[in-house]
Amino acid sequence: MTKYIAAIDSGTTSTRFIIFEKAGKIVTFAQKEHEQIYPNPGWVEHSPTEIWERTQTVIDEALDRGNIAPQEITAIGITNQRETIVVWNRHTGKPYYNAIVWQDTRTDNICNELAQNGGIDRFRAQVGLPLATYFSGPKIKWMLDNITGLRAAALSGDAIFGNIDTFLIWHLSGGTQGGLHITDVTNASRTMLMNLATLEWDKEILEILDIPQQMLPEIRPSSQVYGHVVGRLAGVPIAADLGDQQAALVGQTCFAPGEAKNTYGTGCFMLLNTGNEQIASARGLLTTVAYKMGDEPAVYALEGSVAIAGALVQWLRDNLGMISTSAEVEALANLVEDNGGVYFVPAFSGLFAPYWRADARGAIVGLTRYVQKGHIARAVLEATAWQTREILDAMEQDSGVKLTALKVDGGMVGNETLMQFQSDVLGVPVIRPLVAETTALGAAYAAGLATGFWSSINELQNNWGVDKVWEPNMMVDVREAKYAQWKKAVTKTFDWV
Repeated sequence: MTKYIAAIDSGTTSTRFIIFEKAGKIVTFAQKEHEQIYPNPGWVEHSPTEIWERTQTVIDEALDRGNIAPQEITAIGITNQRETIVVWNRHTGKPYYNAIVWQDTRTDNICNELAQNGGIDRFRAQVGLPLATYFSGPKIKWMLDNITGLRAAALSGDAIFGNIDTFLIWHLSGGTQGGLHITDVTNASRTMLMNLATLEWDKEILEILDIPQQMLPEIRPSSQVYGHVVGRLAGVPIAADLGDQQAALVGQTCFAPGEAKNTYGTGCFMLLNTGNEQIASARGLLTTVAYKMGDEPAVYALEGSVAIAGALVQWLRDNLGMISTSAEVEALANLVEDNGGVYFVPAFSGLFAPYWRADARGAIVGLTRYVQKGHIARAVLEATAWQTREILDAMEQDSGVKLTALKVDGGMVGNETLMQFQSDVLGVPVIRPLVAETTALGAAYAAGLATGFWSSINELQNNWGVDKVWEPNMMVDVREAKYAQWKKAVTKTFDWV
């Protein structure tokens, strides 16, 4: 019987179930979008119930489409949008509130109050993160403080917390009938509640945020057989759990210190493998767990996070109606030679790395009567490339490692105009792999390592292949002049709120 590995990739805008064969190629997949809910300015929510329903649907559709029997699946891995939180009742499975999404800024006041004692880096030594609305911990505190009866339910053990990975694993493994309440080190490292050195919940921070530890999941390695699925995939081992960006690092086989990848999705996330060493950033980057394979020591990474990348193209489509599909942005941008002097800084929910400015808001600068929609489209694409350049600069300075090439993945890497511009502004080759679905592939790889489907990291590296390489062709003085204009544009977004 042919054996496969599968992955659930529960992202910000959609959930996918992808089945891979041994060479790392996709056999079949299914995908469903879920609703983006915006109850107030700066608030972003999802329906946890809808996400679980979509997950079951895509599992069924992929198995049916590929005519694959559940017993042909060796194991499944989970990868997920990080920092998006759910709190639900362990006895009924019912969420107490919508999932609060990583982009949500409602915890701004909580973060500001916490920063009054020790500043934005109050907890950075323990958790590698600044105080920011991005992370899960302040979101849990907001729920406990604002949802009637929730704190009492958490103290009694009825209300339990999880990011989306935890919520899905709980349901997949039985839910109210003994579902596993676990997370992995990568997702836990994004809560602002896990100590990076001990890989355990930090009791001091829990006390400061007034979060009962009994509502938190057990922290496990990223690659390990945790339990087994019930339902359509009954008996299949659940053998991996990774936050989406760490999963992409694994999927790109960036297993050596100094190797980096950039994922272009709703946001944009660059990770640099720093090995078993935690590197504290002096330039606004995050220190995070990259992965932990079974009993092996944890591997760490530096991460630069951009809040708005592909989401800016969606905004152009959905809010302004300039394009009818996201793919059309490239043709629109190619109607013009350059950006016409326009820079678009998409600080819709503040600025992430390297600034961490919650007071920033989006701005389009450099407008003249000459500018038309092609220039706006080009500025939209260039915004992602410039934000990536800023992160790379900080990463090289923090790590002392000079990047020689950038491996890329995610939904936007099919945009050749963007990829060429990215190479131009970085001054290094940009490399797209044969399998662009590296997030799901990374979760599959980790599950396969845990179950012996793949014997070693070397076997995974042999799977990796190049699809296309873009080489820089912009003059250095031109690049630096444009970059200076971008940095000037960024300053125009500060102090808006």
